[in-house]
Amino acid sequence: MKKMLKEYLNKDIKLNKKELISVICMIIVFSGVFGWLYEFLFYYLNSGFKTFYMRGGNFLPWINIYAYGAFLILILTYKRRKHPIQVFLISMISTGILEYISGYVLYGKLHWIRCWDYNQEVLNFGNINGYVCLRSVLVFGLSGLLLVYFIVPLFIKLVKNNKKINTIYIVSIIVCSIFLIDEVYNLIFPSLFNLPKATSIYKDLGLKYLYFKY
Repeated sequence: MKKMLKEYLNKDIKLNKKELISVICMIIVFSGVFGWLYEFLFYYLNSGFKTFYMRGGNFLPWINIYAYGAFLILILTYKRRKHPIQVFLISMISTGILEYISGYVLYGKLHWIRCWDYNQEVLNFGNINGYVCLRSVLVFGLSGLLLVYFIVPLFIKLVKNNKKINTIYIVSIIVCSIFLIDEVYNLIFPSLFNLPKATSIYKDLGLKYLYFKY
């Protein structure tokens, strides 16, 4: 692992098509699940350790904005990956901007949905209109360090020169596709065909969602 991290930091590692697609699929799944788990645990804390809330709008434990943020971090920090402080600051600022714009457009402009509101949360110092706060961007900055210096090198090590790359390639595509199909279904099909959304089904089962306002 140390050797792969050293290679990753000091030279451009070339991946073939199957290796690259496998790594991309794994990042999509991991980052979305990581975000869901973080929010699931945080809102349990925010409730005073009284209530677990479901997060995201899918059947599976995955939140799309964390996947977008992960790729934004990788794109902006790749050339700076030798400098952890720069990676931290770039991750913090870029994802903070992404979070603010996403929240502002979805709720402030489209009046469609509000998935988070820092006005109603603990540890919300530096809160700006409920869309972003210091705690959130610090978490994103630390997550950027985890992504750049551990997760991505780990995934590269997993696929690089692996004799089972065909298996990894197929499994990663299948798993990633399942998550993305779940996302597409909940974004499009309930509105077009009057089908039930994941949020509706889970609410019927007695699970609680937070800050979803239609």
